[in-house]
Amino acid sequence: MAEKNAKIKLISTDIGKLNQVCQEISDIATRTGTKVKGPLPLPTKRFKLTMRKGPDGKGTAKWDRFEMRVHKRIIYLGPNERAMRQIMRVQVPEGVQIGIEIPS
Repeated sequence: MAEKNAKIKLISTDIGKLNQVCQEISDIATRTGTKVKGPLPLPTKRFKLTMRKGPDGKGTAKWDRFEMRVHKRIIYLGPNERAMRQIMRVQVPEGVQIGIEIPS
């Protein structure tokens, strides 16, 4: 029977927190001797918003430009129950979303 990998998907707007969680997961995998692939970066989504500063149409046209970047990473882990239990206990900072898919 073929061994299936667990897939961990991480999403955040703060790249520092995202890299910190990825490093913790990679450290757990190396300590337990689990095969790990990643973190694999996915394309960064950019949301841009341009707004006019003045509420009325009079005067000079001055603009505010805002941008939000959403960073994503994927980590594949080999089948190791001990490693998965430790990963479930990782403290995930606020602003980082984590999704774990375990094949049956």
